[in-house]
Amino acid sequence: MITEYQQRLRAHYLAAPVMAAPAPWQPVLDRGTPVGGLLGIGFAVHPDTGHDLVMVVSHDGHGLFDAITGEKIARDRDPDPATSTPDAHADLTCPGLGPVAGTGIRIAGLFGGGLHRITPDGWTVDVVSPDWPHDRVILSADGGANRGAAGGTWWHVFHSEYSELRAAGFSPTGLTLAVATSSDLTLRTRPPSSVED
Repeated sequence: MITEYQQRLRAHYLAAPVMAAPAPWQPVLDRGTPVGGLLGIGFAVHPDTGHDLVMVVSHDGHGLFDAITGEKIARDRDPDPATSTPDAHADLTCPGLGPVAGTGIRIAGLFGGGLHRITPDGWTVDVVSPDWPHDRVILSADGGANRGAAGGTWWHVFHSEYSELRAAGFSPTGLTLAVATSSDLTLRTRPPSSVED
């Protein structure tokens, strides 16, 4: 049995419609990038451009995306079976590819692990499930308190109604917000100038 407080909290999240993230966050693509059989994702930094990179691990191999443009910059359809999923290593890594080849990338998703929940300048991401098993991703600028109506200091930015949520969180730079489900990858980014010193 749930308490009265838990009932109010559940109603609070159920009442929030899916909405666009506030400025300075911008969607990378108009729609999520389809990735069938997605198992997990991880972040790296492009050694030449400094852009956040997102590595995707799926049943169909590994892919590497530029988090600013959404462009797929590397693909390995047949990774080594010994390292093709992060559960092969205690630190949940898979070998990088393309410009980050030779680097281990920590992967969060089906096998565990996690992404950053807070940016250096205080944005927070939470996953709530008031209508489990459908997870909701909440972006907030109030430290995760999520007080008041949605759209003030917090935003319901993703609802996983059709696929299982694998991971949601920020890149280590705090410039990219990624949401990965079993079927797609959704990215939002912001310019480096938006990060307060």
